[in-house]
Amino acid sequence: MEKVTTITSRTVVLPVDNVDTDQIIPARFLKATSKAGLGEKLFADWRFDGAGQAKPDFVLNQPEAQAAPRPSILVAGDNFGCGSSREHAPWALVDFGFRAIISTSIADIFRNNALKNGLVPVVVSPPVHAKLLAAPGSEVTISVVDRTLTLRDGTKTEFPIDPFARYCLMSGVDELEFLLSQEEAIAAFEARRAS
Repeated sequence: MEKVTTITSRTVVLPVDNVDTDQIIPARFLKATSKAGLGEKLFADWRFDGAGQAKPDFVLNQPEAQAAPRPSILVAGDNFGCGSSREHAPWALVDFGFRAIISTSIADIFRNNALKNGLVPVVVSPPVHAKLLAAPGSEVTISVVDRTLTLRDGTKTEFPIDPFARYCLMSGVDELEFLLSQEEAIAAFEARRAS
């Protein structure tokens, strides 16, 4: 996993409440055994018509969202990531290029899966959220180190993040890599316990 300490990017705004994981990555794409390529299926039912052609009115198909460098922060409506616990949802978002999701609330299971896959879930107050919704494409900065979001106008707000997940993000390790890094301490504990 890549280290995540600070993310500065333009935003993409998807002002839809209750976006569930089946909308993020439809169930028919869950047969994949690799994370690679899932970004192409992100919001597939919203991005593409029945013939597989891009719908020009969907936000991710618009020129601002496609311009290089592609925005890596998604501002979503309330209750993002609700529904099933599929880990493919954060995989698809990360594979597409997103590094953070900002909302007024993010479903618990989705939030945990996101953190385990290097996707930063940022929960903000309704007034801050309203500013972001009103200014799509504006540049913001997320600091995992300081647990802050800074808007273009200088507004700075703190967001909650689990301390262990924050450590893993800043260190660029997942839970298994963290455990493996503790091998010497675990072996010492087991040796003491055995005697």
